[in-house]
Amino acid sequence: MDKSKQKQLELDPTQGSKANNTPETNKAIRNGRILVVDDEAGERYLIGQYLRQEGYLVQEAADGVQALEYIKNNPIDLALVDVMMPEMDGFELVRNLRPHYDIPIIFVTARGEEAQRVAGLELGGDDYVIKPFSAIELIARVRAQLRRRQGLIGEQIEQDKDDILSSRAITLSKLERRCYLYGQPIELTRREFDLLAEFLSNPGRVLTRNQLLDAVWGETYLGSRTVDVHIASLRRKLDEELHVTSLRGVGYRLEPS
Repeated sequence: MDKSKQKQLELDPTQGSKANNTPETNKAIRNGRILVVDDEAGERYLIGQYLRQEGYLVQEAADGVQALEYIKNNPIDLALVDVMMPEMDGFELVRNLRPHYDIPIIFVTARGEEAQRVAGLELGGDDYVIKPFSAIELIARVRAQLRRRQGLIGEQIEQDKDDILSSRAITLSKLERRCYLYGQPIELTRREFDLLAEFLSNPGRVLTRNQLLDAVWGETYLGSRTVDVHIASLRRKLDEELHVTSLRGVGYRLEPS
């Protein structure tokens, strides 16, 4: 077999087959896509069998160079990386990965010295498995890292969801306290920003002047004119993209986008 074709098949065992579209493969992708990096074919096979039996989608690479190339072109959820390899060892692979990728990395090694474990963790490894290991230990460590990754992704999604507010061409980042119109930054005063955030947080809801005064200024005795002036200023700065309707004798409502 042509060596380039053999290398391609090693990195992607499902290449050229219909397995990519089967329900089993799709389920394995949901469980987790794991790259096993080891220069010993027998070790890759053994680890791959453990993982496949638990429903994971497994790919293999024989050294750090192959692994780096694969990760650049394919999404994975976790990497099991042998430390001692030719071409590019596990430590060097992690040095190359960490500035660009935050996937969990578990080092797999026969050397369990504390100094080496510390060095690997400081480089950006997330865990260590010392050879010889049992299938139970390996799977437990893999599951722990994948749960942690899913938790971090979920937290980030929640943070992003809470941070970003938008309506039509207006985008607001509460954490950065920045406002964008058509992707361009718009300068707002502190009160304008807080007032806009209150509207964007309550699309379609009628907000009385007293509610807005209390939420933005913390006072209600300033008078309704204070709210009116700041809304007029926001309308000037945000052109026609701020669709706030004035309800006579009641308050204001941001029309849903």
